[in-house]
Amino acid sequence: MESKRVFVSGGAGVIGRELVKKLVDLKAVVMVGDLMDIPQDFPSNVLYRRGDLNYITQQEVDHFNPEIFIHLAATFERSQESYEHWEENFWHNIRLSNHLMTLMRNAPALKRVVYASSYLIYDKILYTFYSPQDQPIRLKETDSISPRNLTGLAKLSHEIELEFLSHFKSNQFSYICARIYRGYGKNSRDVISRWVRDLLASLPIKVYCPEGWFDYIHAEDSAEGLIRLAQIEATGIVNLGTGQSRRVEDVVQVLREHFPDMEAHYESSDIKYEASEADTQRLQSLLNWTPTRNLENTIPELIDYEKKREQNSPVLKNVLITSISKKVPMIKAIKNGIQKVDDSIKVFGADIDENCLGKYFVDSFWKMPKLDNLSAEQLLEFCESNHIGLIIPSRDGELGFFARQKSFLSEKGIHVMVADDDKIAHCVDKLTFGALPTINAIPASENIKELNGQSFVVKERFGAGAISIGINLNKNEALEHSRTLKHPIYQPYIQGKEVSIDAYITRDSEVKGLVIRTRDVIVNGESQVTTTLNDAELEETFKNILQELKLYGHVVLQAIIDDKKTVHLIECNPRFGGASTLSLQAGLDSFYWVYLESMHIHLQDYPFIKNKTKVTQVRYPQDFYL
Repeated sequence: MESKRVFVSGGAGVIGRELVKKLVDLKAVVMVGDLMDIPQDFPSNVLYRRGDLNYITQQEVDHFNPEIFIHLAATFERSQESYEHWEENFWHNIRLSNHLMTLMRNAPALKRVVYASSYLIYDKILYTFYSPQDQPIRLKETDSISPRNLTGLAKLSHEIELEFLSHFKSNQFSYICARIYRGYGKNSRDVISRWVRDLLASLPIKVYCPEGWFDYIHAEDSAEGLIRLAQIEATGIVNLGTGQSRRVEDVVQVLREHFPDMEAHYESSDIKYEASEADTQRLQSLLNWTPTRNLENTIPELIDYEKKREQNSPVLKNVLITSISKKVPMIKAIKNGIQKVDDSIKVFGADIDENCLGKYFVDSFWKMPKLDNLSAEQLLEFCESNHIGLIIPSRDGELGFFARQKSFLSEKGIHVMVADDDKIAHCVDKLTFGALPTINAIPASENIKELNGQSFVVKERFGAGAISIGINLNKNEALEHSRTLKHPIYQPYIQGKEVSIDAYITRDSEVKGLVIRTRDVIVNGESQVTTTLNDAELEETFKNILQELKLYGHVVLQAIIDDKKTVHLIECNPRFGGASTLSLQAGLDSFYWVYLESMHIHLQDYPFIKNKTKVTQVRYPQDFYL
């Protein structure tokens, strides 16, 4: 396994935690994707992608280019599945498995796929009974199948998908499906861990069907088995269990040795008695190995672990977008970015206009007071009552307000995607921006006589003045146009190609990534048609400029590139722009990144994977039906 690139889905789960540490010990290069926070005991060299893998892209997979894919990610419920499991099973089992293999099959280096399947695929008639059994039933890989529940159905579905792909990709990669039996381990929701937690809290445990037989396999053994299966060429199905089932009552008695005063309440149930056990002949023949751990030597470890149990991941908080107006593409982009973390996160939208179009596209709308009438305490009260953990301002005129409240809100656990107040002031005031040194900004003045040239640009000093801008005007025309503005400033007109630059700046003031785009068709100051531009030299120039500005979050620069390829900076908008959604399509994952940063997750393990193909965006009106 040394130096082999291994992608592990669901690697922060019960089996995954054991498996990842083993892989690192074997000197594999490991990337993990999981909904949960990175476990505190993970090795530092593990690449970690926190979020819903239903949204991982081909670019991300190709960037890592795995040689081995170990697919653990799944959701499940024990015995009787709830009504809500209907949606969860489709999204996190059926759809996820299909999506991941749709991408993995295209990874150039992929050689091996190991799928953590389940014994729940076998026909339940074989091993469930209305009365207790004296001995468990040994299930073989060739036994009949009829999934016991939705989870078993999903596992079988993906087994069939892998078999299907093998007909077309057998020369590229091989696969094996490990049907894992009744797993248990550290940080688990399994019944053994639940009982240990109850007993440590001096609570009685509830025992159902104590005569039932289960093939309990510890997560460490499951992990060991999966790694060994990744190293061989055999394909198809293999049981992964101990081959030595134990009764439920055996678990109770082992626990009683450690909790002599425990209370066990034996409850009646309409659940059938299970009596299952893995036939491990194929596992032994393939690996010359079988699981070694048992209840007696693992339960003490679980007890010790639960005593020192790490805190659960922080509760996911909701998001507030302000001044949403009719910025529907932005709202959708924020939702898309944040649901990569978890689709349970709600997006609140705020605006002073209760009839704004954006209200129909957020999860909840807040008719926000004007900023002059909004105190920090009122804002905090709204955020705390709605469990808001991230605020994304979207209008120039409010950036200063939120910059001034940023520290206060941060102390209360609320993150704001906005730069510091003094940095915002430099950008919002276009006269000040034009005087900044070292960034080659186009000079600006309130007095046209101070500028050289025959043609001029006239615009508002503050705010988004693109609608009222005057471009390529002679001196008299410029003076005449200035009379229509509140705070006019003048700039020399420079001939060249106009471009916009979208970038994300991290909390450490590092440029995470940037995308240059040409402004092909401009209407009312915004790009209606815009196209990505790949130019390494220009990208380096703009990166240096952005480092000088020391901003935070999503930033938009506008510049002119003259015929000598000299950059003339027009302005900087330290917020998400009207056509900035193109940059997201090109790989700039601003809203995913800012949510991760709001959770105090460092972005070093989340690479900017730029789409090197030229992409053109055309913005157009669209109907929406409620």
